[in-house]
Amino acid sequence: QNIEYMFGIVGVPVIEIAMAAQAAGIKYVGMRNEQAACYAASAVGYLTGSPHTCLPIGGPLTHALYGTLNGRVSCFNVCMLGGGEEGEKKEKKTTLLFRESPSVEACRLYSKFSARPSSLEAIPGVIEKAIRSSIYGRPGACYVDIPGDMVNAKVDRVLVKYPACCLPPPVTLADPFAVSEAVSFIKSAGKPLVIIGKGAAYSHAEDCIREFVDLCGLPFLPTPMGKGVVPDDHQNCVAAARSRALQHADVILLLGARLNWILHFGLPPRFHPNVKFIQVDLCAEELGNNVKPTAVLLGDVNAVVKQLLACFRAKPWKYPSNSEWWKILKEKIKSNEDSSMALALQKHLPMNYYTVFHHVRELLPKDCIIVSEGANTMDIGRTMLQNYLPRHRLDAGTFGTMGVGLGFAVAAAMVAKEQEPLKRIICIEGDSAFGFSGMEVETICRYNLPIIIIVVNNNGIYSGLDEDTWKAMSELGEPAQFAPPIALLPNAHYEQVMSAFGGKGYFVQTPEELQKALTASLADNKTPSLINVMIDPSSDRKKQDFHWLTRSNM
Repeated sequence: QNIEYMFGIVGVPVIEIAMAAQAAGIKYVGMRNEQAACYAASAVGYLTGSPHTCLPIGGPLTHALYGTLNGRVSCFNVCMLGGGEEGEKKEKKTTLLFRESPSVEACRLYSKFSARPSSLEAIPGVIEKAIRSSIYGRPGACYVDIPGDMVNAKVDRVLVKYPACCLPPPVTLADPFAVSEAVSFIKSAGKPLVIIGKGAAYSHAEDCIREFVDLCGLPFLPTPMGKGVVPDDHQNCVAAARSRALQHADVILLLGARLNWILHFGLPPRFHPNVKFIQVDLCAEELGNNVKPTAVLLGDVNAVVKQLLACFRAKPWKYPSNSEWWKILKEKIKSNEDSSMALALQKHLPMNYYTVFHHVRELLPKDCIIVSEGANTMDIGRTMLQNYLPRHRLDAGTFGTMGVGLGFAVAAAMVAKEQEPLKRIICIEGDSAFGFSGMEVETICRYNLPIIIIVVNNNGIYSGLDEDTWKAMSELGEPAQFAPPIALLPNAHYEQVMSAFGGKGYFVQTPEELQKALTASLADNKTPSLINVMIDPSSDRKKQDFHWLTRSNM
């Protein structure tokens, strides 16, 4: 089925599967945690559009379940193979076997397709079905359970029927009448807005969406992983005025973006009560979720935008750049950018988030792939770090999953190795987020992946304690009783984790040290590095009209 990568952790009975995969030309990447393995496989699926595999061991594949759930919710295609208990032994025993678990049943809750082949002869057909299910319709995760007694069993080749590689997903077009209706709503809008979602990136719709935005002169707002479909520095990007744009737009064209928590469900007070939504999505079940759309365009985002373009080319129209709406948006953009810059240029130490991201932004190559996770680290980084190319940002996604960062970075680096010129992978983590998958640093060094990890270290979750406060609090007694639940060990030297495995580690406390460390890391495209950036433990985001969630983070 043209699978190129397999990520996993081997053990009995799947060692032979990994070795056979390598013999068949599949690149096997051994990870340190099964969650990270599944995250990596799903990220490669998103970046390439083709599904790739995760190989956990039977029983412990429960660690990988969160990866399949993240793949299902975030719409990443991935096919997980698991080594289940031996079928013959299961029939003869009434007590639990070694690592016995209801794998197929468990994965069925979190995937589009979950099955166990009934025989060796059935394996190719089940695999083809899983791969097809993962990429057809809304992308997602699938699971195939391989019993241990099948792994080393033999079969007559004559009895095995190999299905052809599944064809690419069919491209569907929207109803022409619905397209005409949508065009009329856009032209009649007083305050139009285009929201570009992750689905647009997955659909490779960047060329036609860029043309559409330029032709019609419409303001656009990218979702976190929709960044780069149209470059963030495009003159029509209103990401810096996100709140104002959402609250006052009267017609919103949703391009592959779901009205979930990331977009506040499309409801007041985040949106205008009378806003008209035009939904473009390939999943029929998504249309009408949370709000009743004014127009629905069911189909592939790339194909549907081409339909919209044809209408606007036939009868040219452009939203006036001197409108009151543009004036409101531009004033808010300037105000927010000035506030962020004032924070970024503060001279006192320790640094704050904005100072760190300002200096990082100044040095990053425009074609780098940015991986980001954490609370404030991810949210502030989303506004401060720009993306210029599609599918060049990976973050916690729709499920808000922590621990995805290093698995995603490994995936992006494996894909980038096949491309010319070599793209740098910049993985920006909060110190808490780094703790979820920090041992994957060994994986990064083992495969010699030139990933740059930047840990933005505030000694805690959301916020931490400085060293003096920690010492004073420790003198009160047992830390488990007195230390705040959000506090982590002050001044932890995470860079030494990288050094321990042969990479380069940097401990950074000033803007000058940050610039020097990042410059050196970017100049070396062969050695992984980790830059541990100490910031003010009480550093927070600037005051915003609202947070991602409807309640405050502390």
